[in-house]
Amino acid sequence: MTGRVTLVGGGPGREDLLTIAAVRALGSADVVLYDRLAPHARLAELAPDAELVDVGKRPGHHAIPQHEIEALLVGHALAGRHAVRLKGGDPYVLGRGSEEVLACHRAGVPVEVVPGVTSAVAVPGAAGIPLTHRGVSHLFTVVSGHAPLTDDELRHLAGLGGTVVVLMGVNTLPMFTAGLARHGMRGSMPVAIIERGFRGDQRTTVADLGGIVTAAGVAGVSSPAVIVVGEVVRLAHDGEMEAAQLMERAAGFAAVVT
Repeated sequence: MTGRVTLVGGGPGREDLLTIAAVRALGSADVVLYDRLAPHARLAELAPDAELVDVGKRPGHHAIPQHEIEALLVGHALAGRHAVRLKGGDPYVLGRGSEEVLACHRAGVPVEVVPGVTSAVAVPGAAGIPLTHRGVSHLFTVVSGHAPLTDDELRHLAGLGGTVVVLMGVNTLPMFTAGLARHGMRGSMPVAIIERGFRGDQRTTVADLGGIVTAAGVAGVSSPAVIVVGEVVRLAHDGEMEAAQLMERAAGFAAVVT
């Protein structure tokens, strides 16, 4: 008997931000393949009858390559199991979920996708930064910083306006900011880097485009982190940072808040 696969978006990392559909899928799972950024601390409770398999990828280190993860999902389903793939954020937002869905389709395996809250939206919100705000930004663009962008891509982003959100972009930050500046983005544009969103040690580093690389180096910024570029950074509130006041200071300031 053929089983099935469910791709579950785990949201930004906290169990209480899992959807009801996600909890139900985990509760009926025979095997769960989970990522390091997915909410996995209580997986033994959420999936009590399941085999738990860590397939998490770390920067520069993929213990289990993507094609092997897809083979595992298909293999478990063909053996009659309900295989759940628990991913951080949303499976379809820079999560390679579509590749896993296609692998299931090719093998004739039934597959369902349970959406999750992407960190591209949730983590800036946790730092008090809205991605859109009337009169400030009416659009936002989500970019993968895993590899350097081309000049055409950088030129497009620099001229698009609105808010730019970068995931997996800590290592490529110098090239990214230099490219935006080279293609016309002003050096005083506010930038925020939010590390470890929704964890107890969440921290935000704020500077302008011209100073963020230096500020990140001084602060020792590391992954996982979400980078936000745009005027909305000034609007951070609820005590996370007094960005509106900070950004009125002379260009080149840097601030770190926890």
